[in-house]
Amino acid sequence: MTAQVFFTPTGVRLRQRSRSFGDLNWLLLPGGPGLGSESLHELADALNVPGSIWMVDLPGDGSNGDPPGAPPDPFSCWPMVLVEAAQALPNAIYVGHSTGGMYLLSTPTVEQHIVGLALVSAAPDARWRARFTQMTRRHPLPAVDAATAVYEHERTPAAMREIAIASAAWSFTTQSLDAGRNLLRRLPYNGLAVTWSAHNFDETYTAAWWPRAIPTLIVSGADDRIVWQGAWEEPAFRGNNVMHRTIQNGAHFPWIENPHSVRHAFGELAAKVVGRSTDGSTSWKSS
Repeated sequence: MTAQVFFTPTGVRLRQRSRSFGDLNWLLLPGGPGLGSESLHELADALNVPGSIWMVDLPGDGSNGDPPGAPPDPFSCWPMVLVEAAQALPNAIYVGHSTGGMYLLSTPTVEQHIVGLALVSAAPDARWRARFTQMTRRHPLPAVDAATAVYEHERTPAAMREIAIASAAWSFTTQSLDAGRNLLRRLPYNGLAVTWSAHNFDETYTAAWWPRAIPTLIVSGADDRIVWQGAWEEPAFRGNNVMHRTIQNGAHFPWIENPHSVRHAFGELAAKVVGRSTDGSTSWKSS
């Protein structure tokens, strides 16, 4: 199979990672920002879900720096441009990791165009940031400070990469550090996306909508030290359509430490979305 690649009218890039039976389209949106959808390759490969898995990069993010159709300032359409990707494929399920999930919850119109939602290591508001800062003070990494000092003088993708690699101990468990560093080492870092988010989103973020009926999965690493997961315990984020799954031994990229449990959680979500008739054919339901 030749993987498909296409762009939406304002430059969102969708790259097909895999395809199996069924008509679901899983849209994997990276966090960061600036890391690119390459950061979710291991997640995509761990899943065993019906349909196609697509890697999504907004215009200006990751390696999608100058896509066709993008406006001169590609960030002028963030995060609203997320709707274009959902409209581009039928039976779309959005999967947002970390900040990617937060962008999704900032775009209410998305709900009209998806049949399911998964939020991995995300949060419903910006309260996690203060707790992250406190964690870094309790567990300082001198290599991060040194790499950050270099980045202040050399704002390059290579310098950003060194910060990420130096901070791997915050994002991964001790047992998965090598795998985590290898993941971070290969990513296409984009400082412009980081700057846009810092100035326009990160500090003021709060969810603008919550799924009323569509099947929704919240995946939290039990050992996530980056994004505080406690806010999901609030009643507002519960409901018959919402599944909460805590991944034991999982950190901020929980599929690296515990792919089996992440795969199982996504299988549960797929089962919620897909109904099977008595003859084995597939039909669609919204809850």
